[in-house]
Amino acid sequence: IRYTIFMITGKHFDIIEKVILVILLIATLAAISQEIIEVINIQKVTLADILLLFIFLEVIGMTKEYYLENKIAISHPIFIAITGITRLIILQGKELNPTNLIYEAGSIFLLAASYGLLLWFRSKDP
Repeated sequence: IRYTIFMITGKHFDIIEKVILVILLIATLAAISQEIIEVINIQKVTLADILLLFIFLEVIGMTKEYYLENKIAISHPIFIAITGITRLIILQGKELNPTNLIYEAGSIFLLAASYGLLLWFRSKDP
């Protein structure tokens, strides 16, 4: 009897998980729409806008992958982080303290290197 209770609970968690993923997808699509509307209203597309749309695209890819396969490749969060930090650097512009720029560039390097190491180790697996 206990096993049946846990199976029902597991099914409920699966349903809750899928509902939250759909809500995440809808929220991401709404954010994309808002960004596109803002670009149209301003009539100017900046690199920061394009990078934000790439972040949204990665979130959609990550959501799709988790919805279909119940797992997320580590590449999605790494690419989102790299793109987010790059966007931050661009938005801060020339007013940025040079020390902060070194830290942010270093974090991008560490993220890219970690992804490279993951790919290298994955290629070494038989």
